[in-house]
Amino acid sequence: MQDKKLVTEITSMDVDFAKWYTDIVKKADLVDYSSVRGCMIIRPYGYAIWENIQKVLNQKFKETGHENVYMPMFIPESLLNKEKDHVEGFAPEVAWVTHGGHEKLAERMCVRPTSETLFCDHYANIIESYRDLPKLYNQWCSVVRWEKTTRPFLRSCEFLWQEGHTAHATAEEAQEETIRMLNVYADFCEKYLAIPVVKGQKTDKEKFAGAVATYTIESLMHDGKALQSGTSHNFGDGFAKAFGIEFTGKDNKLTNVHQTSWGVSTRLIGAIIMVHGDDSGLVLPPNIAPIQVALIPIAQHKEGVLDKCREVKEMLSNFTVKVDDSDKSPGWKFAEYEMKGVPLRIELGPKDIENNQAVLVRRDTREKKVVSLDNIAQEVKEMLATIQDALFQKALAHREETTSVAKDFDELKDIAQNKPGFIKAMWCGDEACEIKIKEETTVTSRCIPFEQEEISDKCVCCGKPAKKMLYWGKAY
Repeated sequence: MQDKKLVTEITSMDVDFAKWYTDIVKKADLVDYSSVRGCMIIRPYGYAIWENIQKVLNQKFKETGHENVYMPMFIPESLLNKEKDHVEGFAPEVAWVTHGGHEKLAERMCVRPTSETLFCDHYANIIESYRDLPKLYNQWCSVVRWEKTTRPFLRSCEFLWQEGHTAHATAEEAQEETIRMLNVYADFCEKYLAIPVVKGQKTDKEKFAGAVATYTIESLMHDGKALQSGTSHNFGDGFAKAFGIEFTGKDNKLTNVHQTSWGVSTRLIGAIIMVHGDDSGLVLPPNIAPIQVALIPIAQHKEGVLDKCREVKEMLSNFTVKVDDSDKSPGWKFAEYEMKGVPLRIELGPKDIENNQAVLVRRDTREKKVVSLDNIAQEVKEMLATIQDALFQKALAHREETTSVAKDFDELKDIAQNKPGFIKAMWCGDEACEIKIKEETTVTSRCIPFEQEEISDKCVCCGKPAKKMLYWGKAY
């Protein structure tokens, strides 16, 4: 009964997707709610997933020449106000500190919603010559945005992220950096998280406040909603002019730097849940799972079973393996590791030991395979690789199946109302059409994809000549 109860407590995703999501983040021990409104406690298992994300990305950043730094969490109001568009974009979400102890501060401090202004202030102090460029900095930290509606990982008042901030001598170098980092994110999502993404540019309406251009990777969740999974911004020299970041070039003339900013956050954990999860809980891609293999002893009280399990664990030293020797029943353990999304389960009991074998069970398909202990390391390696690829292919197939094409406004409205997923449609480039589409269909422009298609020569909204094909969709 207990084994059954653990699973039936999850709401089916087809009944209530939002409740299913909340059930998983709680029951898989990813987060707990805190006494601070809109803030989450990331529990060890959830944080272990973030650590794995951090580990891989940190290595990729360093391979591309970036250095980690740390900026203060407080920003003086006068500093925030230096870039008009930027402060207007963040004003509704800013948390302010007005007192230090019992004394009122001479100037309000905001708790960083993002760190552009701090990096700009620092760069103005340290960049003098073309020899000081480029500056390729990254910061791992938390940021605060006073959100009205919150949901663990997807939108919380405080969340963890990384933010890259770079300064370059030329516009061309800044643009190259912007696209390079977008590609790093896309590669990471597809190869490690098994999440296919659409790469493209945000419209001017949707771009980052103060940026010349914003680029994004958009992924599709199981319920057909889009999730902006990472962004990379080209700031041009706008921030540099506002903050006086100048350098002496090779021609001995003073010039403003060109800057970029790029980031991903703990929102990626929400994406993993909503792309791969099922009604039994999490399904984690092996390349990012904190535990890749759960080794479950069967009849562990019998002589030699636990010893053999530990011996097998040593044979699998290239993988993260957990031997569960707790006194819970094997059935309970099966359900628990299914809930936690562990990619592979190994069952090992007295009969298996007698036959020099073990039972491998995939989390994604629940397929079982009996393998020889002599070859178990190779079998595990191959099966984890198969699972990783299968998760990506399944997510890709789902995205393709739930991507529609709309050629006119009536078709767009009908799809938006009746079909989940991305909608590909042409656009004239006029913001008025973008606003009208959002108001009448509740879908927003997700991105102008780099891979363009000509669905028709007319804008889906106004019928005027089209300039670009866009992905549209409802989003988190």
